[in-house]
Amino acid sequence: MNRYLGRFEGAAYALLRVFLGFLYWSHGPRWLFGAFTDSDPVPLTSLRGVAGLLEITLGPLIAVGLCAPWAAFIASGEMAYAYLFVHVPRGSWMPIVNGGEITVALCFGFLYIATRGAGLFSVDSWWASRRAAKHD
Repeated sequence: MNRYLGRFEGAAYALLRVFLGFLYWSHGPRWLFGAFTDSDPVPLTSLRGVAGLLEITLGPLIAVGLCAPWAAFIASGEMAYAYLFVHVPRGSWMPIVNGGEITVALCFGFLYIATRGAGLFSVDSWWASRRAAKHD
């Protein structure tokens, strides 16, 4: 399979970064404005309010690849915290039981982005190429 799809690895990674960033971002407007659901907004000073601020800020940074390793590292930590302190208290460590599947997936997806960097089609790589061109 790698023989056929391996040449698309950079583009596939960019799509992964964009879609994980979007999924993460979409929770921010939910907490802060009650968007996409019929729930009420939460106070900014609550844990969910702080989570919403992180999600609405870091999600786009990850998606466009701007300071992506740092943004993804912070987002991964937030997702780990959310899993341990929101989902696990629901009675089980198993994500399928406690509703934490997306939380765990985002946590480890962002950890991967934090270790690998922004990759192709990102602001980070564009800036790096501009800096390299100036020094040549």
